[in-house]
Amino acid sequence: MRLDKFLQTSRIIKRRAVATKLCGSGRVTVNDRTAKPGKELQVGDTIHVRFGASGEMTCEVLELPTRGIRKEEAAGLYKTLLDTRTSGAGE
Repeated sequence: MRLDKFLQTSRIIKRRAVATKLCGSGRVTVNDRTAKPGKELQVGDTIHVRFGASGEMTCEVLELPTRGIRKEEAAGLYKTLLDTRTSGAGE
């Protein structure tokens, strides 16, 4: 699954366009390497997102969905390792 699609599906970032923009600006890394929006993710990859003034988040990919998922299932796609975001982050 593409990185930008995963960020949106898992609801780490609300909109795919925003996820694509963050990736394109070098604010997202996968396994400590800057990643483009089309980076194919694997289970076990570590994603680090810098949201700017609102903080940052690091998570480990636990599952890659093959279909659309419900809001309640989204948090089960990843394990949070670090989250310093303030309210309103992810936009």
